[in-house]
Amino acid sequence: MSEQTKKYAITGGSGFIGAYFCRLLQERGDEVVILDIVDPSLKSPHARFVQGDIRDPEAVRDAFAGCDEIIHLAAAHHDFGIEEKTYFDVNEGGLEVMTSVMDELNITSITFYSTVAVYGSAPVPLTEESVPEPESFYGKSKLAGESVLQSWVEQGGGRHALVIRPTVTYGPDNFANMYSLLRQIDTGKFFFAKGSSNIKSLSFVENIVPATMFMLDNGSEESFAIYNYIDKPDLTSVAIAEACYESLGRPLPKFRPPTWLLLLGAKPFDLIIALTGKNLPVSTARVKKLFVDQTKFEAQKILDAGFVAEASVREGIDRTANWYKNIGEHESAQWHQPPKDIFKK
Repeated sequence: MSEQTKKYAITGGSGFIGAYFCRLLQERGDEVVILDIVDPSLKSPHARFVQGDIRDPEAVRDAFAGCDEIIHLAAAHHDFGIEEKTYFDVNEGGLEVMTSVMDELNITSITFYSTVAVYGSAPVPLTEESVPEPESFYGKSKLAGESVLQSWVEQGGGRHALVIRPTVTYGPDNFANMYSLLRQIDTGKFFFAKGSSNIKSLSFVENIVPATMFMLDNGSEESFAIYNYIDKPDLTSVAIAEACYESLGRPLPKFRPPTWLLLLGAKPFDLIIALTGKNLPVSTARVKKLFVDQTKFEAQKILDAGFVAEASVREGIDRTANWYKNIGEHESAQWHQPPKDIFKK
């Protein structure tokens, strides 16, 4: 490697966001080592792959050896099928292992993808200065992970932690929220809630990955730096759905039932979920999340730092819809959850 290039270890590099980091770093000429419990695909180009768990010091030591920077994406993050203990074992305990190994290897810089879920019930506006009040195990465990890093940085010695708090992140190759919305619209199974005006902050993957590298490359005066990432301006849930219809070339539905009727219609699915343990695409929680709950966050700090997003929210939806029509429609999601116990090959 030249003096200008670096060697990065990416935990969770086999995943959706990890693949974008791998491709961007490869384009820059940097070297990538992936640490993941899942084998990487061709979408995650890398120099070396270590199959292992971030809770396993041996695997972490193997992956981090000789690296200059750590990008930490691996997490327990699905909102279904994970026990409370596993959230904290992975999202907090994993960072305790990682920072210990980093000290052994004299690695002083890490970037951690946290989440806006740390804000929970905190009052708006939700900025980096807001006092977090997480409500979910996911949000609480991610905040605990941030605390691990803050304590690590406070030891001095040139330690630096960049914490990114993204909102819902979507884009090509992702099979979560936006994919589900596009598929429901495409198959005629989506219903608008009449009168809904709640805002849903979004993060397009092709913006957030360059934003992260922008902050890493330009540095920060803060040794422990926190940045929200949200694409602005925000759209309402209705505007997002309308954009999806337009991008897919589908006509807008004329019938828009009230929210209470959609919630009532979701009740039978709640019963099936309770009886079978299956994670169905319809539930009262999902209806509330889409048409009732407001998730509006602020990201002025990263804009003030000088980052300019390449794609608007509308453009991000359009690119994702084009991927769905050409590729994603014919693929199926494969969810990988961290095991309760430390993964060993």
